[in-house]
Amino acid sequence: MTTSEKVAYLKGLAKGLGVDKKSKEGQLLEAIIDVLDEIAGDIEELEANSWDLGEAIDQVSDDLSDLEDYVYDSEDEDWDDEDEGDDECCCGCGEEPMFYEVTCPACNNTITIDEDILDLGSIQCPNCGETLEFERIETDDEDEDEDEGKDE
Repeated sequence: MTTSEKVAYLKGLAKGLGVDKKSKEGQLLEAIIDVLDEIAGDIEELEANSWDLGEAIDQVSDDLSDLEDYVYDSEDEDWDDEDEGDDECCCGCGEEPMFYEVTCPACNNTITIDEDILDLGSIQCPNCGETLEFERIETDDEDEDEDEGKDE
């Protein structure tokens, strides 16, 4: 039973009771039922509007999903076309790129940098602007590479 149907039932009860509309109590009861009738109409209108909004949101969500599929699938295809191997460096040297996570001491923001940024020696934190300085630490692999280069 809808709210409007319930209010109509109350109107019928008041009429069946023979409430005198000229008495103070009768006038009060009639005014209350009229207000309830208006509220029921407003509720029905809000329900209809919310249903329409829900359908519009679903449509926007579907359109956004289609757009995301188009954009991200296109980028993935372009990436696969340019670089045959997913693990190769962007320059095509065949090496897997190295990434490092750096935490800014000022704002505790963690950023990811690659070897090119590391070679610069310093950058500004994109979050707070603090200058982050890096020192290159030689690993065993790098030492072996340098030794091999000297022998040639």
